[in-house]
Amino acid sequence: MPELPEVQTTVNGLQEKVLGRTFVDVWSDHKKVVKKPTPSAGGFDLFKKLLKNKKIIRVWRRAKNVVFELSGGYSLLIHMKMTGHLLCGAWSMKHGTWVAKNAGPLDEKINGYLHIIFFLNNSQMIALSDVRKFAKIELVLTKDLLAEFEGLGPEPLEKSFTFKNFEELFVVKKGKVKEVIMRPQFIAGVGNIYASEALWWAKIHPAKDVSHLSLAELKALYVAIKKVLQLGINFGGDSFSDYRNVNGEKGKFEGSKRVYQRKGEKCFKCKTLIKALKIGQRNSFYCPKCQNL
Repeated sequence: MPELPEVQTTVNGLQEKVLGRTFVDVWSDHKKVVKKPTPSAGGFDLFKKLLKNKKIIRVWRRAKNVVFELSGGYSLLIHMKMTGHLLCGAWSMKHGTWVAKNAGPLDEKINGYLHIIFFLNNSQMIALSDVRKFAKIELVLTKDLLAEFEGLGPEPLEKSFTFKNFEELFVVKKGKVKEVIMRPQFIAGVGNIYASEALWWAKIHPAKDVSHLSLAELKALYVAIKKVLQLGINFGGDSFSDYRNVNGEKGKFEGSKRVYQRKGEKCFKCKTLIKALKIGQRNSFYCPKCQNL
């Protein structure tokens, strides 16, 4: 978490709130969150200096990365990792703690683990709440960032990502299908939740080797991946854990999940009890009848 739908939901919210705004200052109590510039190159101090007066030209997503394309040929990358989420609002420091100026979702405890705050030229702020401090931030030249992205797999929701493209990814591939489709170098943005959901819709056991997938199964999986990712975006992501949108609100995908975290509950298709198994050290949820190995 967050996965493609959560990151896209964040990007959609940022596009509405911060496009055209300019960074005027940055605060942090965890400066290690900034990975580039590196400490040897000037670290947080250089980051702060370079970011100041940069205008936000575009906000977009690549895989699970939020990208602010800035003036001056720079881009700000934020990867929220396991427990991070970006918020937009206004906060004031009280007794050493940042407190939201307006009552509402931003007051929720999970939105209060603020470790970096970006100040904009309209008195608004962008904050990163991250209880486990795993998030990553980089400020780099845009051309270097694009080169960094070359190793990522295709975007599954792009119109240009056809079934032929999808089928070609599996040529001479081996490995358990759930592990394979979660690799960012294979397909961008598919994580544990949406991989489990897509495999249920496609009626494919998560441990099945990709070399044994039939053409019909590949087609079903292609459709299912697109389906669940778009559904996730439509519902504003999944908030069973820490994720919140830029307003601090929960996503509503929870009620649309068919197998993820439903171990011991009845399958929506056949009423068989959902099971779980470990694949690649991650819990995988499936219906043993609908997704027979």
